Amino acid sequence: MKSSPSSAGLVYCTDSGRMCPACRHPLARCQCKAQPARAMGDGIARVSRETKGRGGKGVTLVRGLALDDATLSALCKQLKTACGSGGTVKDGAIEVQGDQVERVAQFLEKLGFTVKGAVLKG
Repeated sequence: MKSSPSSAGLVYCTDSGRMCPACRHPLARCQCKAQPARAMGDGIARVSRETKGRGGKGVTLVRGLALDDATLSALCKQLKTACGSGGTVKDGAIEVQGDQVERVAQFLEKLGFTVKGAVLKG
């Protein structure tokens, strides 16, 4: 049984990434805005270290920031530069490679964020 052309759609393209199933445009340029909005944080930066699902490699996570995606990406770039490592933004959380909890927490405090979950040394 063949599927009709209207129900068969491109889900992922190597050139532009994930595609919107409704309008068939890249998610970044979605015209129907059918993508679910992510919940905004409460403004308190929660810094933690996590290894689950990463083959034992640790990342430092920053969650809870009430920032839009563009500002979060800019902050992620600043954190990566300050820590001298890689990282990304996924689902409204910043991931910085390695155990950088103290360095990230100190950097966020200097920027004026309230930080929880990190043990800071004197």
